[in-house]
Amino acid sequence: MKYNTEEKRLALPEYGRNIQNMVDYCVSIQDREERKRCANTIINIMGNMFPHLRDVNDFKHILWDHLAIMADFKLDIDYPYEIVKKENLYSRPPRIPYGNSRIRYRHYGKTLELMIRKATEFENGVERDQLIKLLANQMKKSFLTWNKESVDDRKIFKDLDELSSGEIVLDEEVHKLTESRDILARNSNNNSKKNYTRKSR
Repeated sequence: MKYNTEEKRLALPEYGRNIQNMVDYCVSIQDREERKRCANTIINIMGNMFPHLRDVNDFKHILWDHLAIMADFKLDIDYPYEIVKKENLYSRPPRIPYGNSRIRYRHYGKTLELMIRKATEFENGVERDQLIKLLANQMKKSFLTWNKESVDDRKIFKDLDELSSGEIVLDEEVHKLTESRDILARNSNNNSKKNYTRKSR
């Protein structure tokens, strides 16, 4: 009896030893047409092993790539797709550059900072006033999401003044933001709904 530990290492263990043996046999077939028919049969068997993945884009293409990998790229057939190259199999994708720009207040986030800067470019008028009011209320919501306690509107107006480099100055007597208790109550209701939905699943 031969143990699996004595067999060669499986390139893709999820397909199992039997599929690997089929692939090895397929590589050894001399007749090219017979080899291609054998490969098609193996692809069908591989596909039947994971029927829940059939809706995945390029599912067939992925199977042919896997077949080539299990054959150690020695299967000489006309592939229906351009398969992955051996030299590219273990190459790392290029590193994604990350923005190094500093976020002044993390609880507001970078997007809100950018929107405030954009608001300073608007001409004075109703549209600018409405946008600033929306931004100030969003700042208050973000602040309360992180701090979970009441916040004075003067703090929001001060931060807005700072983030806009003095371009947006609001008067607390004139500009009224949503009450902290209303925001906290809304957040509490939203969290309760999320928890209820999770338990109902």
